[in-house]
Parts: sequence; structure tokens; C-alpha cells
Amino acid sequence: MTTISTIAQHTADKLAIAEALYRYAAGIDLRDKALFASALTEDAVSDFRPAAAKAGFEYPVIEGIDVLVAAISTSLSSLDTTHTISNQRVTIDGNTAHLEALVEAQHVPRSDSTRHYLMKNRYDVDLVRSGNDWLIRRIVVDNVWRSGDPTVLSVV
Repeated sequence: MTTISTIAQHTADKLAIAEALYRYAAGIDLRDKALFASALTEDAVSDFRPAAAKAGFEYPVIEGIDVLVAAISTSLSSLDTTHTISNQRVTIDGNTAHLEALVEAQHVPRSDSTRHYLMKNRYDVDLVRSGNDWLIRRIVVDNVWRSGDPTVLSVV
């Protein structure tokens, strides 16, 4: 039998799962390494290869929170970014969860705001419960469409 407390916990979990992806994206956009890291497990894995291939470049799978935080902050250090998240769908199985979302990611070089690269990506995210929070264990990013100058992503 479903109780009000069961429904409330399920709703709270769904919100906490969405919040993990919000922390992830806001950490990138605000260049806030602590906020970004707060969304990840110690052994987090990021796989941007599907989206990178469609943009015409290679990007390795990144493993481990410290490596991931350093790689993302370094690779995006010369860019202003905005990530907008929509169409989140969450499936919860005990202390693990799966999240699918669409994320629109705008990239603009700080040195030349006339250039940009805009991507609409599908995020496929596995999460684990950590106390009252949920943390991203694995994230795979694939691209739906893109516009602008992909070389913006290689600006240093």
C-alpha cells in the first residue's frame, strides 16, 4: 500500500536527484569547483565522447572526482557557459537512480563574445544515494543538435 510518507519520500528523492544535475551544471557555469564536486561521487565517470564525436573532436572518458573537476575547469576556463536543463525523467531503484534530461549548453569565448557554440545534448546519468543527497556516479553526454563554431571548444 502506498502511504503519504512513501509518496513524500519518492517526491523528495526526485527533487534531490534533479538538484544533483543542477549543482553539476551550475558548478560549471559559475566556475565553482566545490559546487561542481558536490554533485559527484568520488569515483564519478564522465563520458562526453558521443557529443564530442558529433562536433568533430575527441574527448576522453574522465574518471574520478579530482580528475573530473580539474579537466572540466581547465577545458572550459576561457569560456563563459550557460547550461539549461529540461525534460528530466527519473527512475529510482532503492539507493540508485537513473536520470535522463535535455541540456542546452552555450559556450562563448570570454576573449570574443561574437563567437559561440550552442549544443542541445541528451544527458544519461546514473546516481547513488548519499544520506539525504544524490550524487552522480556516471554521466554520458550525447548531442541532438548544435550550431555555431565548434572550434570555440578548443579556445585556450
